[in-house]
Amino acid sequence: METTFLSSGKSTSGEISTGEDFHKPVLLSETIDWVKSKGEGFYLDGTVGGGGHSKLLLDTCKGCRVIAVDRDPQALSIAKTTLESYGDRVIFVHARFDQALDQFSLQGPLSGAFLDLGVSSRQLDDDERGFTFRKNVNLDMRMDCANSDHPTAAQILNEAPEEKLENIFRDYGEEPRARKLAHGIVSRRQKNPFLTSDDLVAILYKTFKRTPKTQEKARIFQALRICINDELGCLSRGLKRIRMDLDSGASFAVITYHSLEDRIVKHSFREWSQSCICPPKIPICSCRGEPLGHVPLVRGVKPSDDEIQENSRARSARLRIWRKA
Repeated sequence: METTFLSSGKSTSGEISTGEDFHKPVLLSETIDWVKSKGEGFYLDGTVGGGGHSKLLLDTCKGCRVIAVDRDPQALSIAKTTLESYGDRVIFVHARFDQALDQFSLQGPLSGAFLDLGVSSRQLDDDERGFTFRKNVNLDMRMDCANSDHPTAAQILNEAPEEKLENIFRDYGEEPRARKLAHGIVSRRQKNPFLTSDDLVAILYKTFKRTPKTQEKARIFQALRICINDELGCLSRGLKRIRMDLDSGASFAVITYHSLEDRIVKHSFREWSQSCICPPKIPICSCRGEPLGHVPLVRGVKPSDDEIQENSRARSARLRIWRKA
């Protein structure tokens, strides 16, 4: 994937003027309090979104500079508006966070890094993006709609083999009726292709033999989104890649929103914190022999009741921290 570097400047979007309009940041102060412990230096915001987390870091750490990364051009445009007053303290990069550091020449190790996973409020609320199961929404779901290399949700539903569809709904949606749902999709598309959210909700109704619950619809739509954007693969690769460029004592903060991504982050941080990762039956340790860092908060951080009341989309969030040795 080609990485595009963008200088600071005004957004070209007429509809959104601030990062707060794009997405209300979750666990804002908690994330930055942990990440900025190294003070000055370069920090990676791998999912800059509306720029809320980066703004607080730049405000409270005057010697910090931020590499602001996002795969969504619209999000990056909004972040440019939010962070334009910080001038050359911010470098904007259009890329996935698992690829950005391979195509960006750092002048030293990172002083910290943070990721706010999932989709933004603006992405969910924008019918043109197709992330929602509201009525008559086009089935797109790509984070970067300009990238034609990635299929849309409609293309997946209309073209993917039945076995692949079953795996998507089982592995990414943890749907117990994945096989039946996949079979129903393949049967329907032979006569009527999938075009909008209504088409997918209709097949859920037929599969479940009742009106699907909101949670069930959300799970299926989320499964497609995860598949289309390779979210779990990007996360697994990105965690390791970012860790490599962290300075000693630097913190890595990740906010997750569902069990699949939280499991990857938790297991990665746990493994990196172990002194031995050899298989149990090997009598003599042949691995690194020492931990790469440690997890300062085993259970992570959950939003407060007040934050959840103010922002309902924060209810499933969890912040996990890892600190490099």
